[in-house]
Amino acid sequence: MRPEVEGRHNWLMEMVRVIGARVESGAKVALVVGGGAPARESIELARPLIGDVSHLDRIGIAATRLNATIVREALSDGGVGVSEKIPESIEGAVLELVGSDVVVMGGTVPGQTTDAVAIRLAIQSGAEKCVIATNVSKVYSEDPRENPEAEAFDELTLNELQEIVGPPGHLEAGTSQVVDPVGVGDALEHGLHLDVLDGRDTRVIKRSLEGEEFEGTMVRG
Repeated sequence: MRPEVEGRHNWLMEMVRVIGARVESGAKVALVVGGGAPARESIELARPLIGDVSHLDRIGIAATRLNATIVREALSDGGVGVSEKIPESIEGAVLELVGSDVVVMGGTVPGQTTDAVAIRLAIQSGAEKCVIATNVSKVYSEDPRENPEAEAFDELTLNELQEIVGPPGHLEAGTSQVVDPVGVGDALEHGLHLDVLDGRDTRVIKRSLEGEEFEGTMVRG
């Protein structure tokens, strides 16, 4: 098994354990899965042929639903009470949560990133917070990959996060911010708490879900 595949396999096994433990504690969990490398690579493959951004978005959405299916099947085989459906709308996911402990979904429509989907799903389902699992350890004043001197934040207000990521607006297909500006705008409007953390470390996700101190950025109203 290639090292990168083995790493993803181990991550998925650990996530099944983390989500299973939350369900055993009486919680309901909604997971919104991004497209990751498959989405980016597929969009770049199609970009020279497709000029319509919404068409490129649909390619990314298809990748998110594939990834969501992988996570759903892993949870199901792990004995977790997960919805059989991969909802294609936020309203559908809210309905699935009524009868299931866990719902897994990907993207919904062009122009809406999975960050925005997750935040809107958290708002509509009455969740106490939304965990944004990304590929950096915290929110930084600038992209730390481009500026190693960028400042990292343990805590921010929603207003401060909006200033960092910029005003709400659709990002170009295949690009990303630490948190989607549109999603941040929704969280700000509704006062939804966000935990932003490195999703590659399941221990950090576990601590955030359990309300413990975690390595990341707490974003509050």
